[in-house]
Amino acid sequence: MRILLVEDDKILAEALSRALVQSAYAVDVVETGEDADNALAMEIHDLAILDIGLPGLSGLDVLRRLRARKSHVPVLILTALDALGDRVRGLDLGADDYMSKPFELPELEARVRALLRRGSANPTPFLHHGRLSLDTVGRRVFYDKTPIELSARELAVLELLMMREGRVVSKEHMVNHLYGWGDEVGANAIEVYVYRIRKKLEPLGCEIRTVRGMGYLMERGDAAG
Repeated sequence: MRILLVEDDKILAEALSRALVQSAYAVDVVETGEDADNALAMEIHDLAILDIGLPGLSGLDVLRRLRARKSHVPVLILTALDALGDRVRGLDLGADDYMSKPFELPELEARVRALLRRGSANPTPFLHHGRLSLDTVGRRVFYDKTPIELSARELAVLELLMMREGRVVSKEHMVNHLYGWGDEVGANAIEVYVYRIRKKLEPLGCEIRTVRGMGYLMERGDAAG
């Protein structure tokens, strides 16, 4: 999943970005409202963490423009502890959640997971595909109750496929949602990860189909082994 972090406090932005990357998210960081507005107009992010007190264009203006474009990307706003009015205006403008500074990192990570689940219309922390399950909180994959060892990037690829089971996921979509702006992406990176996942899952009856010229597909769970 790809997150846009909009925060002009460089120390806080670096800490949050590091923590989110360690949780296998791709993270893009911008410091101004104008840059945030431009980034969100690209429609490649699954979630925005948006500070309200930004230089130039405010976070509330960024949010207003985002919703005016009919975008439904989840937004978690960050605001000062005593800024009740900002919180109310943010929610009225279409924010999905808010946190007051200072905050605890585990709570922010939990809210991020909840918003991403809500955006995917999956109400629980678990994704299921036949007898395969993926714990989006613990970042583990199980076949029945047996753990399947995947790297962080392999798990992220599988998560995208399971979230969109029954639909073709293009390589471009995977790259857009798995890599941040500063990440180096090899020409065959997605193929390599899918190949590695297949080696681990196909002996269990879990198939990832290649749809030539389009991308990859996991059939719906009721068709899985």
